[in-house]
Amino acid sequence: MAFDFVDLKSKYEQVLALVADDLKGIQTGRAKPSLVEDVMVEAYGTRMPVKELATITAPDPHMIVVAPWDKSVIETIEKALSSGQTQFNPAVDGQVIRIKIAQLTGEKREELIRMVAQRLEGGKQMIRTERNDAKRDVEAQKGQSGISEDNIAYDVEQLDKFTHEYNEKLAEMGRKKEEELSEI
Repeated sequence: MAFDFVDLKSKYEQVLALVADDLKGIQTGRAKPSLVEDVMVEAYGTRMPVKELATITAPDPHMIVVAPWDKSVIETIEKALSSGQTQFNPAVDGQVIRIKIAQLTGEKREELIRMVAQRLEGGKQMIRTERNDAKRDVEAQKGQSGISEDNIAYDVEQLDKFTHEYNEKLAEMGRKKEEELSEI
């Protein structure tokens, strides 16, 4: 019986999703709704992401416009966008909130590229951990009936190929984010 890679694939996909979500929050100097859509707002007695309270658009590369469906929560959304980790300076303009995205300086771009590298390294570490656990499971089959040394060697080889494939996907995510950060 060969090693089942379905569970491992699921774990690797979770790592990719986690890193992608992490990278999505890194500001690139270009206005994108994804920069604010997951900011949590205290509204209607519960915490909700902005995307559940408003339409979010980026009409130009340096402006995000948040248009709440219920105008009574506009100040609450503004407060959530200006506090915490977002570091935005939103301005209420009638029925909408406007957020100007400043151009990145060369120094800030380098800092963000280092941050991307750190997030990718964290993802690689998670993949390595999952790979090591899977390798232990493969090697634990030694001595079981119907499992030969060749089966174990083949599974370890497949595991390494599979891990390399996901590390490449992670690296590609990093390259794309670095390209975004390098655009002026």
